[in-house]
Amino acid sequence: MKPHSLRLLLLPPLLFFTTTSTANINPGSSLYASNRSQTWSSPNNTFFIGFTQLGPTSYTVSISYRTAGFPIWTTDNVAGGTASAAVVDSAGEFQFLRNGNLRLINGSGATVWTSNTANLGVTSASLDDSGNLVLTTGSINAWSSFENPTDTLVPLQNLTVNQTLRSGVYSFRLQSSGNISLKWDDRVVYWNQGLSSVSALNLTSPSLQLQPNGILTLSDASLRRKENVAFANDYGEGGEIMRFLRLSSDGNLRMYSGGTTTMTWAALSDQCQVYGYCGNMGICSYNESSFSPICKCPSLNFEAVDVNDSRKGCKRKLDVEDCVGNVTMLELKQTKFFTFQAQEIFNTGITACRGNCFSSASCIASTSLTDTNIWCYMKNTPDDFVSGYQGPVLLSTSYVKVCGPVQPNPSPSKQSGGDKKCWKLWVRVVVAVVVATILGLAALVGLVWWFCCKNSPKFGGVWAQYTLLEYASGAPVHFSYKDLHRWTKGFKDKLGAGGFGAVYRGVLANRTVVAVKQLEGIEQVSSEINQKKFSEWAYGQFEEGNLEAIVDRRLADQDVDMEQVMRAVQVSFWCIQEHPSQRPTMGKVVQMLEGIVKIARPPTPKALTEGSTSANLSSKDSGHSTNEASPPPPSLSSSSFQTESISPFISERIMEKPSSSLLKSFQIKSL
Repeated sequence: MKPHSLRLLLLPPLLFFTTTSTANINPGSSLYASNRSQTWSSPNNTFFIGFTQLGPTSYTVSISYRTAGFPIWTTDNVAGGTASAAVVDSAGEFQFLRNGNLRLINGSGATVWTSNTANLGVTSASLDDSGNLVLTTGSINAWSSFENPTDTLVPLQNLTVNQTLRSGVYSFRLQSSGNISLKWDDRVVYWNQGLSSVSALNLTSPSLQLQPNGILTLSDASLRRKENVAFANDYGEGGEIMRFLRLSSDGNLRMYSGGTTTMTWAALSDQCQVYGYCGNMGICSYNESSFSPICKCPSLNFEAVDVNDSRKGCKRKLDVEDCVGNVTMLELKQTKFFTFQAQEIFNTGITACRGNCFSSASCIASTSLTDTNIWCYMKNTPDDFVSGYQGPVLLSTSYVKVCGPVQPNPSPSKQSGGDKKCWKLWVRVVVAVVVATILGLAALVGLVWWFCCKNSPKFGGVWAQYTLLEYASGAPVHFSYKDLHRWTKGFKDKLGAGGFGAVYRGVLANRTVVAVKQLEGIEQVSSEINQKKFSEWAYGQFEEGNLEAIVDRRLADQDVDMEQVMRAVQVSFWCIQEHPSQRPTMGKVVQMLEGIVKIARPPTPKALTEGSTSANLSSKDSGHSTNEASPPPPSLSSSSFQTESISPFISERIMEKPSSSLLKSFQIKSL
């Protein structure tokens, strides 16, 4: 288990320890790993500094939020772009020395971490109510934890161009242009977000702030107001909620509200898009049942670097350089190797892309995005880090060199093992028995009813259907005209007349007395009307650049901002994408509608073509469940008439000339 995850699991027990609530920390004070009940606290006891146990004999020092127990700052080590907690043994000590230096030492007295503030004239230290640990020289701040962040940003804390959030091999920075970016190993930018509204400005000293209402903002002296960068899903709610922005060890930047379990925003909605998430030569995909990311090797020609941690990547069982047989190319369909810092790029198709890599001594892997997108990306040695993503929605094909023959991964059914097969068989048997029992009971009840009640007038006509639906939760009942005619005795017992027709007294088969109103003059739109969905038609207009056709006709005489129409239409098509990872979050939707972020051209939604038939069918079915009945047309021999409801998504143009007829309908109300 990672040190960060251990830290989060072990912090909550600290809530039960007694603490000394002191705002100021005197020079010469110390905290001890062997006595974790001793802490330094902020004046209102919201935050505290203390030792956190990471393992049986490993400890680190953190500033933590007392209510939820999560750390916002940790003494850490940064080496070669990799950040990790500064760890000591059970004899470790955290000291505020008289020379003004903060120091973490282990049991042997070796310094593990230091603030490097010795001989700067530091006279006092304090932890304020925002969670900032400050060393002061008179009235001047010589050092603070906010100016030396680790992996977390909290309200009232500024992140400037010279500061970096780090977690493992990942880092988050604010650039001088105002853009924010995520990097792997301090060299590969795999996520970048810019602000179109400030792109043309020359920023002087930009800084990021997380507002208490859940909005991440950008400030600069050249800006008239703060620019919104990101929104929490619950932004504006709960002013007392403790919010924070954290770079996790999985490479994703997330915003939380109230604790580590309530995530309200993420930089990447698709975790597999994080570069290096599964390590070198690792392939990221998703579990079909839980939709959680999983890591695997490209084929059986590879093995895991660490069988206990699949995120550490894979390695070849036999290096290509040591191959005594034939070197071949392993084909990985619906897979892409991320093309960040690709060494070579060619304008060629999939087959030629494979051949170019195979014939190149330095190439180890290649990716062709699609056969229509004829760009070929090649990864060469010595920078041979390959990060892969595999998914059913990907159109790309990738190849990687292996020492032949190719040994593909077994199918999921073969990987499951005997126990899993037995478990599946047992489940199927149980389901079959239950279904057979239910069907048998239903058949028995039906036979009993048939022999006992088939000749009873009380159960005639629609009574069988009505009895079943009566016990359904709120299910509407469809009556035929013949049944209504019989129950009202030919519409002879007239109770009166309303605004839409006459009202007759009737008695249902279960002896319920009802009032039946005959509705006159209701237009019934013909079933021959084109049932084409508005969304499909609108996408066709969008493809042709005919946005004016999509705009509501009632706005024709008004000044319509077509740029806003374009944004709204594009966002709409992104929101109906079939794959969840392609749909934007609500925070992203707000940003796109406000023009904060650039909107990519949406792909053709798969549901538009596949769902048209089913949409028409469901539209028709919806008309079958109604508390209305109509007399059959003379040309029909059927004893009942069912109306069709028209989908509200049909374009106005399609409904301009519907054929219609005047029909009689009825409403039934219990007396």
